[in-house]
Amino acid sequence: MVQKVSSTRGFAKIAPHVIPALDRAVHRLTRGKVLLSAQMLPGVILTARGAKSGLPRRTPLACMPEEGAGEVAGSWILIGSNFGRTDHPAWTANLLAHPDAEISWKGKDIPVTAHLLRGEERDTVWKALLEFWPPYATYQSRVSREIRLFRIVRR
Repeated sequence: MVQKVSSTRGFAKIAPHVIPALDRAVHRLTRGKVLLSAQMLPGVILTARGAKSGLPRRTPLACMPEEGAGEVAGSWILIGSNFGRTDHPAWTANLLAHPDAEISWKGKDIPVTAHLLRGEERDTVWKALLEFWPPYATYQSRVSREIRLFRIVRR
């Protein structure tokens, strides 16, 4: 049911304004221990420098921990779906300009480096991602841009 709701256009219009604000507030109040959206999908809080300003930008994001992730994950996939909206989300431009960043994962701050996935590597991850969360296919079908995928690894 959650997957069906998250695939609707109404969700795509409302979610980008509501979910990140709630996530930031709850994350701050619980000192990084709780991320509301992580009740549906695993999530991180990404802190990356702004592409133009260079200032730190905190963004709650769904992620796909890679195999063996558990409590001590070494890599995660971040998905620039923007809920199927036409533009790439700003955080993707931030990572392209400044790939060294930090995530908060299960209450722990972890320095990471981001790598934009392309070609065959992206195709392989995209297939795994669609098994992990099928609504990403709906998001991709709504836009002409290719949804950016990043692998972030511990530094």
